[in-house]
Amino acid sequence: MFYRPEEGHGLPHNPFNAIVTPRPIGWISTRGDDGSENLAPYSFFNAVAYVPPQVMFASTSAKDDRDGTKDSVSNIRETGVFCVNIVEYAMKDVMNRTSGPWPKEVDEFELAEIARTECETIACSRVAAAPASLECRLTDIVTLRGEANYLVLGEVIGVHMRDDCIRDGRFDVLTFHPLTRLGYRDYSQITELFSLTRPGEK
Repeated sequence: MFYRPEEGHGLPHNPFNAIVTPRPIGWISTRGDDGSENLAPYSFFNAVAYVPPQVMFASTSAKDDRDGTKDSVSNIRETGVFCVNIVEYAMKDVMNRTSGPWPKEVDEFELAEIARTECETIACSRVAAAPASLECRLTDIVTLRGEANYLVLGEVIGVHMRDDCIRDGRFDVLTFHPLTRLGYRDYSQITELFSLTRPGEK
């Protein structure tokens, strides 16, 4: 099968998200200028550079009570900071609860009864029990093609790792089973690993 996206695929559901999988989930916490807080998951998320460490996430829709975007991007525009919280399998249900199109005055930490704690380097809350959290300073917001598509880029200036996730000097993902996004309404969890050595490496 071959299709051109502008002409449609003819299938019951869009296969694009199912093709580009699995995707890590960035659970983005932000605080607005007015002190209101937001927590929302984004599956268009990834790390993009080592030195300095940098991450990205993309917001691809808008809410009526925000100017052409969603709460996360709006808050980041105001404050210039955000925190990426890593989602473990055990948090799948509360993460999903925060994904709704809630009004901007709704605090998802309270809505989903998620414990929060203050970040160290930025004025923002983070998920207290997350396996890891990345405190980020905004570097750029790129307007992408299409309606309400924004790419948010940030430099990681603070890193939190839960102590029980560090084994033998390594951040061990098998201690918490990262949640990943697949296509449609499907998710998965990382439960096993294997290693490969690149050509030329020792």
